[in-house]
Amino acid sequence: MPQLVRFLIRHALIGFAVAIGFVALFLALDLHGLRTLIVQSPEGLLAAAVLFFAMCLTFGSVQMGVAVMLLPREEDDEEPRGGKGARFRLRLRPAQVRVRR
Repeated sequence: MPQLVRFLIRHALIGFAVAIGFVALFLALDLHGLRTLIVQSPEGLLAAAVLFFAMCLTFGSVQMGVAVMLLPREEDDEEPRGGKGARFRLRLRPAQVRVRR
C-alpha cells in the first residue's frame, strides 16, 4: 500500500478514536439530556448509531485535513515549473496620487 494512503488511513483512524471518545463522554455526562432522550426513545439505537457515524466521519475528515495541511513543504515548490503561467509575473508598483490641499 502506498505511503500516502497509509498516512491518510492512520489519521482517519485517529479521528475516529477521538470521535468515539467524544460521543462516549458526551453520552456518559448526559449533556443536554441526550442520553436520556436516546434511552427513552424507541429508535434510540438508530439515533446513537447515526450520532457515532456522523461524528466519526466529521472528526476523521478534520484529522486527515489537519495532518495534510501540517505536512512540510518540499524545497523545490518555490521555483516555477514552466508552462504559460510561469512567464507572466505580477509586478506591483505604487501608484502616485495627487492630493489637493
